[in-house]
Amino acid sequence: MKKWNWRERQRQNRRQGGGQRHEWYGHNDAGPSNRESQRRYDHQSASASSPSSSSSSSSSSADSSAAPELPGFYFDPEKNRYFRLLPGHNNCNPLTREKLQEKEKEKQRNKMLAEDDKLRKKAPRSGLNTSLLLQKRHLGLLPENSYCRLVHEVKVSGMRRHKLEIESADSSTPNTDNFRLIVGDSACERVFTVNDVSHGGCKYGIMNFSSSSRGSLSVEMCDNLYFTNRKVNSICWASVNYPDSHVLLCLVGVADTPGCVSLLPASLFSNSNPDQPGMLCSFKISTAWSCAWCLNPQFDKTFSTGLSRRVIVKDAETGRTQTYSVGSDVLAQQFALRVPVLFNGCRSGEIFSIDLRQRGRRDQSWKANRFHQESAITSVRVLEDENYLLAADMLGQIKLWDVRVSKPVQEYRGHHNEHAYLPIHVNEREGLLLAVGQDCYTRLWSLKDGHLLRTIPSPHPAANDLIPSVVLSSNLGGCRGLPGLLMAVKHDLYYFPYNTDYQDGAELKDGL
Repeated sequence: MKKWNWRERQRQNRRQGGGQRHEWYGHNDAGPSNRESQRRYDHQSASASSPSSSSSSSSSSADSSAAPELPGFYFDPEKNRYFRLLPGHNNCNPLTREKLQEKEKEKQRNKMLAEDDKLRKKAPRSGLNTSLLLQKRHLGLLPENSYCRLVHEVKVSGMRRHKLEIESADSSTPNTDNFRLIVGDSACERVFTVNDVSHGGCKYGIMNFSSSSRGSLSVEMCDNLYFTNRKVNSICWASVNYPDSHVLLCLVGVADTPGCVSLLPASLFSNSNPDQPGMLCSFKISTAWSCAWCLNPQFDKTFSTGLSRRVIVKDAETGRTQTYSVGSDVLAQQFALRVPVLFNGCRSGEIFSIDLRQRGRRDQSWKANRFHQESAITSVRVLEDENYLLAADMLGQIKLWDVRVSKPVQEYRGHHNEHAYLPIHVNEREGLLLAVGQDCYTRLWSLKDGHLLRTIPSPHPAANDLIPSVVLSSNLGGCRGLPGLLMAVKHDLYYFPYNTDYQDGAELKDGL
């Protein structure tokens, strides 16, 4: 009897306790601590039961952390489910990892294009604007050089994209060939262009630029275009008769056609020019990767070509040749101006210089300076202070070297390159460094401290055969031209002016 009463009492206690627990969770008039616990519990329950609502309000990184990653599967936060991934490219199932990465990159590019279309853009540095700089300048707190450099940085952040119409003698056939290279002359009045031809090979010619009194920029394509079935590896302007009178091209051989280096007069590309073409010559040099023209008065008719394991220095008038044997392919070259020294960048990552005044040495003691980067060198640029050299490689590294001590003194981060032959551009007057990456983004840095000022997306979807080619100039169109950035991508030409009130020719005609 007692035993039964004890068990019954235990059942009653359990029922009363269960009712109390149910009453504690269910009543709304609980104390403050209980209400806070209830809110915390409800929030945790809602977030655990509805992952789709949290994914819609959080970033993509939060989505990936909320849904565990499963090997061979992709989680779509919009549809709140997993999809199977297949390796490589598959036309039946578009959900490959490569396709998803391309989709994410395209989404990011469109977002950056929308931000660039806004009138107000983010300043390149915090607290940097024109009025503040002018105020500091008037108060004597900012030196002249620093003021000019920082003003250019502000102008770079305000550049907006404008499409240029290319005028041509044959306007009935629009240009549908993709731009491959554009290289401006020293005055930026002319730009040498190389376009890929759809049926194979390429065509090249010259575009003339001029600016009107209203501040618009016009482009005219020269009459004569030359076609070749060979690939153009490298271009540089050459001063034979007068500054930038010729163009030096490296053409890679194909099939039975050998490679060569051609020296072409710029007047050759215009029918309306009555002048004689001048010096026109071609040198049969196979597998030429790079070329450079010397502007030093001691060797003013000298050019160089970088080949596989060789460097050839040749006098264009006399044909005198000097050959230097090296241990790797020479992919990039540039001459210094004040002294006849040639800087070379190799596939092995080595950078070395050749003093043209030292001849006849059979060993490699003619290498005046030697230093290395971690990957193949794609571009070298000598600064006005010729003790400093910029070099870019196929790991995306851009470094500023002090030639005297063979050590890097500055690095410019953010450039992207894996295997492409991409140049870098310098405008020391404005303190800017520019490079186009293999991801088709154009980046501008401060030359002084390596700060990334601006990242400009390509107007077209990224592709290996649609990497933009650019020209950065303080006077695009001549000595009284307009400053800004010129970009050629696909078959279109774009201009990014410093002036935010810039209007192109079409807008001016509509206004009239």
